[in-house]
Amino acid sequence: MEALLNFLLELLNGLNKDLTLLIVSMVPLIELRGGIIAAALLGVPVVRGWLICIIGNMIPIPFILLFINKIFDIMKKWKPTAKIANKLEDRAMGKSEKIQRYEFWGLMLFVGVPLPGTGAWTGALIASLLRIKLKKAVPAIVCGILLASVIMLVVSYGGVHIIKMF
Repeated sequence: MEALLNFLLELLNGLNKDLTLLIVSMVPLIELRGGIIAAALLGVPVVRGWLICIIGNMIPIPFILLFINKIFDIMKKWKPTAKIANKLEDRAMGKSEKIQRYEFWGLMLFVGVPLPGTGAWTGALIASLLRIKLKKAVPAIVCGILLASVIMLVVSYGGVHIIKMF
């Protein structure tokens, strides 16, 4: 993730820092975790960086929840993209056992614990593939994003610094 984050920051060099954070937080694989690290690297104040990264991470979620199944169905009809759709589905479903079992809490913790392969994008993809209702999926993903943001704030900015900010 570090190499991808550095590449993206280099690519976005010259843009407003807030816009850079918003874009970084929307990118799959990097998401909120990378956004908060980028905020610390760019010297963005804690609260402002935190809010921008949360918003950026949430922007793609409704689109994934509402449209990814239809997009995958279309992709599966065309041979060159069928393999990609099946691979993405298989990878997401391979991580879905705890989410399927515990639904809200499983999805929230999956999104909220900032480990490789977890996050809002994958959580939304799994929720969509499992056909978890929006009224359960959206709050679980939002709570997960908030949990992940607190963990990443402590890691990126340092706990003592954050406590002083609030």
